[in-house]
Amino acid sequence: MTRESLLDPTAESTPSERVQLARPDSLDGLTVALLDISKPRGDVFLDRLSEHLERRGAAVRRYRKPTFSKPAPVDLRHEIADQCHVVIEALAD
Repeated sequence: MTRESLLDPTAESTPSERVQLARPDSLDGLTVALLDISKPRGDVFLDRLSEHLERRGAAVRRYRKPTFSKPAPVDLRHEIADQCHVVIEALAD
C-alpha cells in the first residue's frame, strides 16, 4: 500500500494528522458540494464540473467562501457536512 501525504495550505505551525476517508465507489445518488473559494474564475471551473457531475447522476449543491484568504466559516462547513456526501473545492486564477 502506498502512503500518500496531503499538504494543508493553511499557515499551520504544526501539521495535524487526519485519517483519509474512503472514496465512494460511485457518485450515483450522492450530493456533491462544490465549494468556490472566491478566487477569480473558480466559478467558471465549477460550472463545467457541475455539468459533468450531474450527467453522471450526482446531485450538486454550490457554496462560496466569503474570501479566499481565510478558512471557510464554521457555519458554512457545518452546512456542507449536513447536506452533502462529498466536497470538491475549486481554486483558479
